[in-house]
Order: sequence, then structure tokens, then C-alpha cells
Amino acid sequence: MDDIVRKNLIEAGCDDEKIAEFEKCFDNKNKCRKLLAAYRRELLDEVHEKERCIDCIDYLAFIINSSDN
Repeated sequence: MDDIVRKNLIEAGCDDEKIAEFEKCFDNKNKCRKLLAAYRRELLDEVHEKERCIDCIDYLAFIINSSDN
């Protein structure tokens, strides 16, 4: 695995364990695709959870603003 791939994995937020797992299967494109897809799903789940938190904050702000009137 070259430095560009490693750097990209680090920038994507992969920890040492995920990078090592990716390195082990680097010659198996199918397995690499599966690992990347699984990590992408994890990240997307985190995004959705943060969106839910933002929705809660927005609702509370709406309630507070509505009570001012």
C-alpha cells in the first residue's frame, strides 16, 4: 500500500486498526471495497445521529422563540 492511500485513510478518520485491516487485504479489491463501504456506513450513521441532535436543538430554539411572543 502506498503513502497516498495511507494518507487518504488517515484523512478519512481511519484509526490504526482500520488501516492495518485495509493493508492486509489491499490486494483483494473485493474485500477492500467491502471494508470501505462498511466504514462509509459508520460515518454516515454518525452524520445522521448529529443531524438528529441538531434537529433537537432547532426544536428547542423554536420553542424558546415561540414563548417570547
